[in-house]
Amino acid sequence: MTKPKGSERKQAVAIKYDQNHNQAPIVVAKGQGILADQILVTAKQYAVPVYQNKTLAGMLMAVQLDSQIPPELYQAVAEILAYIYRLDQTTPRR
Repeated sequence: MTKPKGSERKQAVAIKYDQNHNQAPIVVAKGQGILADQILVTAKQYAVPVYQNKTLAGMLMAVQLDSQIPPELYQAVAEILAYIYRLDQTTPRR
């Protein structure tokens, strides 16, 4: 059975990166559907920036929780972290 176009389940992946303690970003939460919605609500509650990229989210869904992202995703994730860093520099602190 195939899904009708546009009925893909929402996916969300949360990563954490502490350059003082980790060699690479770590997947700290991931989920589809309702769980993805909960991850996004939590991000909004804590003013965590959200970056949308369905392809990358799909690849990160394959990474085990509490595991570092694989080297082949370093470049894509580095671009996101740079985007968030720039965003953080221009957003007033609460």
